[in-house]
Order: sequence, then structure tokens, then C-alpha cells
Amino acid sequence: MSDLSGRTVLITGAAGGIGTAMAERFAAAGARLALVDIGDASDLAARLGPDNRTYSLDLGDPAAIAETVARIGAEMGIDVLVNNAGVGMVFPAETADLAAWDLTMNINLRAPWLVAAAALPFLKASGRGRIINISSQAGLVAIDEHAAYGASKAGLILLTKIQALEWARFGITANSIAPTVVETPMALVGWSGEKGVKARQEIPVGRFAKPSEIAAAAVFLAGEDAGIINGETLVADGGFTIR
Repeated sequence: MSDLSGRTVLITGAAGGIGTAMAERFAAAGARLALVDIGDASDLAARLGPDNRTYSLDLGDPAAIAETVARIGAEMGIDVLVNNAGVGMVFPAETADLAAWDLTMNINLRAPWLVAAAALPFLKASGRGRIINISSQAGLVAIDEHAAYGASKAGLILLTKIQALEWARFGITANSIAPTVVETPMALVGWSGEKGVKARQEIPVGRFAKPSEIAAAAVFLAGEDAGIINGETLVADGGFTIR
């Protein structure tokens, strides 16, 4: 495991399934955590160590993003940014649901851009900054009823490449992770029954990803051993997109 002692990791969506696994893995690697969520992550922060802090943030509010990230940077510094928060609204491409489309784009694509931009001064100051954006297999291949979600995640992959290109000169790397369905409580409800059985059958390894596997990938990308990896997408989909 990477040694991240002395580094501050900002994780958005920290109170959710993948976010909680991220927090646990980064804490085990020695990092200090800034746990960001619209919900309450204080119990998680306390459980993982006395130096961790929580910040309540609505990622749909650009002004709140700028204020909160600046406060985190001033109070803790930012060495690693994990843009994990996202929404998974799905509907057919023919459905003109503007509210769902805008919410998906605002949380899945605009927010990671704004959080990273606000964190940039602190990532520069770190001299070894890391950005890890959580995308999806839906950003790589077409999936039924994933027009908004897939477009947002594809956009996030390209945003990652541009961040990698523009900010490498500051000692910052930017990479994304594209998982298959991850076994969070919400996903297990959404992919239950026949739908879930069929989806697993389409994955060569025959199962969904575990939150701990995605967290382990993020910790690797944050560590020194991944310093040469920049602008890449680590596909954690059990082989779903290789066919």
C-alpha cells in the first residue's frame, strides 16, 4: 500500500458507499482526510482518526464550492483530490427531462471541474498534487438509458486529460477511474433481480466491483509509484468494455 503519511486527501461524496471505502483506504495509508458531503460524515471522520475533518457542501452551488474548498485548503492543505460524488439518474435519450439532465451534468461534470479549479492553488503548493476523478464504464461505451449519465462521465474523462495536460508542469497528475457497477447499497437496489443477473452475465469476471477495489485503485494513483501515470483512465470493469 502507498504511504500517504503527512498528506491531506479531499474526498467528495465521502458519506456514500464508495466514499466511505475511499476514506477507510486513505486513512489506512496514513493520510489526513477532508471528508466532503451534502450529508453528515462526522462519525466516519472520527472513527478514522482525530486529525480528520468534515465539510458540508452542496456541489450544485458554485459559490459554496469555491468557499468550502478554499477553507479546506487554508485549514488543512490539499495534496490529493478525489472527485467521487455523483448522481446516477438514467432515462431514455428520447426523454427531454431537462431537470434530470442539468442535475446530472452539474454534479457529475461541472462540480469536479469547479472543485479542482478551486483546489489548484493548494495542489500547486503541495508540489506532488494528485487529482483522481471517478468516471464510469458508461463514459466509455454506450449503455441503454444512460444518455445524460454517460455523457457526463465521458466529459469527465476528457476533462481529466485536459487537467493532466495543463497542470503537469506544477507537479500535479490527473487520472480517472472507470468502474463497472459498484456494490454500494443504492446500486444493489437499482441492479437487483433479473436486471442485475443479466448485467453480471455481461461482465467477463461475472460480478460487480466492490467499493474497496475502487478505493484501492485510487490510493495507488495517489501514491509515489504512480507518479508517471498522467491523463489515463484506469478501467475497473471486470472486462465489460473489452469486447
